Amino acid sequence: MSAKKLGQQTVALAHPPSILCGANAVGHKEGEGPLGKCFDYVDGDDTFGQPTWERSECTAQKKALALALEKGGLTAQELDWLFAGDLLNQCVSSSFAAREQKRPFFGLYGACSTFGEGMVLAAMTLDGDFGERAGVVVSSHFCTAERQYRTPLEYGCQRTPSAQWTVTGAGAVILQREGTGPYLTHLTPGKIVDKGITDTNNMGAAMAPAAYDTLSAHFQDTGRGPDFYDLIVTGDLGELGGTLLCELFRRDGVDLSPHYTDCGKLIFDRERQDVHCGGSGCGCSAAVFTGYLLPGLRAGRWKNLLFCPTGALHSPTTAFQGESIPGICHAVALAAPEPASGKEPM
Repeated sequence: MSAKKLGQQTVALAHPPSILCGANAVGHKEGEGPLGKCFDYVDGDDTFGQPTWERSECTAQKKALALALEKGGLTAQELDWLFAGDLLNQCVSSSFAAREQKRPFFGLYGACSTFGEGMVLAAMTLDGDFGERAGVVVSSHFCTAERQYRTPLEYGCQRTPSAQWTVTGAGAVILQREGTGPYLTHLTPGKIVDKGITDTNNMGAAMAPAAYDTLSAHFQDTGRGPDFYDLIVTGDLGELGGTLLCELFRRDGVDLSPHYTDCGKLIFDRERQDVHCGGSGCGCSAAVFTGYLLPGLRAGRWKNLLFCPTGALHSPTTAFQGESIPGICHAVALAAPEPASGKEPM
């Protein structure tokens, strides 16, 4: 077995890549939420100055990447690889945004887990010495997602209590082989988990078993428990899915709750904003990570963090055909830089 492979599905990186910088661009509703002051750019009307919602999302993605490159003092030409994704058919937000970058491009689709998928693939690429820097950028938009997955906004469809609100936003990170951290040390790519949930307005329930499966594998493969991490953050389970995840671990005799939260719960105020069970979408975990979690790691708020974006891998066609919703979750273990030496963790 490879020296970098732990157990069934976890990778221990021999040369942990560093996160050079991260940035985000979000919509008006996200800017009014609890993390509003954490975001780099908040658009006033969610159009990002564009005539269609699809162009709006594409522009948000371009803006997030441009801001990240600016923070890192880089140009796009200094990226060896670009990993990008979104929720739309054929990943058009990402491929259209990448037209201007003129970099080797990987278009990804992992539904709301795409940011985690991109970080996993970028980190493995750099750890394998296939380049010095890689960019990861993803996006989602409430209006494009509603049009594709549910009903046109003009329809005014009543949303169920278990539904989540697709985040309008984009997030980008630049990874590099060398740097002062934070570092990506361990990766646990997820497996498809499907427990037969067919309600597309209850994605938290569809994704929670996948999060449980990936987290369980990570703990078993690494020998770590929840107590090892100062914070464990899933991507888009929201209030209902997060409760289900904690219940699944409770049945194993594990109390996840002291260390656990979810990006879908952090980005909105459920009491003040009409989002029902919380946020979702590729942009949810990406905006929360780049705006809140990454600065917290740098500031020493957390030393070890387990970031686990989740995704519901359904489509309108399969939903109409009565198919169940496959779930996925990718786990990325991050370590803050050592304050004294700045050395990379082993």
